[in-house]
Amino acid sequence: MRPIPAAQARAALPGAAVGGMGSGWGVRTAHAAVSGALALTLFVHRTELRERGEPLRALGFAALVLGSVLLHWTVSLMDPGFVPQAGVSEEQEAMIPPLPKTVQLRRCGYCMVKQPMRAKHCRVCQHCVRRFDHHCPCIENCVGEKNHSLFVAYLAVQLVVLLWALHIAWSGLYFEGSWKWLKHNIFLLLSFVLMAIFTVVVVLLLASHLYLVSCNTTTWEFMSRHRISYLRHCETENPFDQGLIRNLWRFFCTCHLVAWEKMYFQEDSDPV
Repeated sequence: MRPIPAAQARAALPGAAVGGMGSGWGVRTAHAAVSGALALTLFVHRTELRERGEPLRALGFAALVLGSVLLHWTVSLMDPGFVPQAGVSEEQEAMIPPLPKTVQLRRCGYCMVKQPMRAKHCRVCQHCVRRFDHHCPCIENCVGEKNHSLFVAYLAVQLVVLLWALHIAWSGLYFEGSWKWLKHNIFLLLSFVLMAIFTVVVVLLLASHLYLVSCNTTTWEFMSRHRISYLRHCETENPFDQGLIRNLWRFFCTCHLVAWEKMYFQEDSDPV
């Protein structure tokens, strides 16, 4: 891919030029359609959702499915932490402690902005993203500093939905050794298998992200440590790790952007 000319990069608008935003409608619609189809299958068949005297159970499950879909759309549509076209301003750069010669603030060769530490350019979204984790095809958006915590929350809610759905589907599977039973329950059986596969995937994703969050690292940093200058030339294994409690607190309870350059020198990181 050729670098984007500087004039074109400056003219690009963060909200409008996100590569995944436009093409992501298919992914978002497919997610909503699959969630609705699986939920409808559980309501149509003779599961515990159709038991008399338990309307709150059915309403609660429907509300949770709707909540997971809305959360998916929110994470997919929100700004993950795109670096403004101005990049790191001179005023902000003057506040950053002197970096070692082996660690330099890079100028992106694609959108021509000066990247803050832990930022990376996403070729799909065509923007640099603060505290870049990865570009997720399941939401057709990047996971970065602004939406990473909400992405983990989405995975947690999705896991609850899938586990509850598996329990509901199992309640409707009265196994009988006859073709007639299989004919009437084939969609419920297929839904159960599909949800079981989704559950395994979500469990692995959630577990991996919780581990990375507890260490205050990202998927990109974990996989590409040997190619990242501020990690390769650092004396400690992870200069951003402040202990489990502070890492979790900063990740889930901090709303402002962090000056990672200051944390790199073990200083109190002020808001950007």
